[in-house]
Amino acid sequence: MITRVTQQTQALSAQRNLQTGLAEMARLQEQATSQKKLARPSDDPVAAADAMRVRAGAAAENQYGRNIDDGNGWLTTIDSALNSSLNVMHRVRDLVLQGASETSSPASREALALEIEELREELLGRANTKYMGRTVFAGTSDAGVAFTEDLSFTGVAGSSVQRRLGPDTAVRVDADGAAIFGEGAGSVFALLDTVVADLRGGGKVSNNLDALDGRMKAMVAVLADVGARHAHIEKADTAHREKVLTLETQRSRIEDVDMAEAIMDLQLQELSYQAALGVTAKVLQPTLMDFLA
Repeated sequence: MITRVTQQTQALSAQRNLQTGLAEMARLQEQATSQKKLARPSDDPVAAADAMRVRAGAAAENQYGRNIDDGNGWLTTIDSALNSSLNVMHRVRDLVLQGASETSSPASREALALEIEELREELLGRANTKYMGRTVFAGTSDAGVAFTEDLSFTGVAGSSVQRRLGPDTAVRVDADGAAIFGEGAGSVFALLDTVVADLRGGGKVSNNLDALDGRMKAMVAVLADVGARHAHIEKADTAHREKVLTLETQRSRIEDVDMAEAIMDLQLQELSYQAALGVTAKVLQPTLMDFLA
């Protein structure tokens, strides 16, 4: 059977081809303007699924980045507070040695006692150090202070503040104030009260040196542990930055267009469309019969 191709059939076919070319040109123009390959998931479902996976990974890494920054803030605050506390303790020890001298007069011992009282208040302030409104030495406590005026420790036994640095990695970012400063009658603050009482009462203040040294050793030990945790966070931060860069590269490869290539494709499509228009206009020239039909 012979199929006759009519003028109308040719016109419809040419019109479809022109519309297809125009749609492709519009798509390329949209890509060049937005600089994105994917304007909608239907453009490339497989690439859209890959892009969603990469973006989900990037969102998780962004959260890990915030956790790393927060953990750094906690540990930096603790490091500063402990170093300041150690300086206070060194000064107290020097004053105790001065007070232990047999040549110390009652007036000089009173002056030493007054300074140690001031140092005790400074040390209590360091023990109640906060970061972003949270006490860094009281774990998950929301009491507002780690140590009250009666020297009670407000922290919850066994609790700790953790920050997740990756899918399988978490680090503790607080410190146990009870282990560092003690609590109640066994605290370093009560110890300084005893030193002050001995200075004013004529007691043998040198008897407190071992207890002072013990508290200083505890502070140094925690400082070393904080330093190790800080180093762990720094390593996690380096790995996090590399992962973020990798994910961004993957996302860009999936979603972003090569502008030089996009402009070239658009220009070629425009030339093709203009050529198609010209050819169609010459081949399908209207006659009087087209208007009478």
